[in-house]
Amino acid sequence: MTAAPGAHIYRNASVLIDEEEYTNQLTTARLVPDQPVQTMRTLDPTGTQQDVDTPVWTFEISGLQINIPSGLAAVLRAANGEPVEIVLQPKVGTGLPTATFTAIALMPPFGGEQGNWLTQELSLPVVGQPVFGVSA
Repeated sequence: MTAAPGAHIYRNASVLIDEEEYTNQLTTARLVPDQPVQTMRTLDPTGTQQDVDTPVWTFEISGLQINIPSGLAAVLRAANGEPVEIVLQPKVGTGLPTATFTAIALMPPFGGEQGNWLTQELSLPVVGQPVFGVSA
């Protein structure tokens, strides 16, 4: 069997937040859907009913906690509770998949453990639905 086209290692990505690139500060960037499914099982196996709800999305990020003005932690702290515009492109290049969406900035951690990198992990709530497309 031949290899599936489009498979790749997740690197050389792009994460734009309010039109600024933060890829060099992140180790994880992914959209995660929460999409409940309601199932009603009847006594007759052919009578099972299912309803799939609209997904609610979060944008999960982790990486370096950079607290200077150009750092993502400082930017999120300043925007706490406000919407930020995000473009996620898992692989940089023309004609490749992108997701554009609005998320609500949350307060990142500040500080860490002695002798370790300052890091942050956040799950930002996404407003509405992402728009999936391709890069120009």
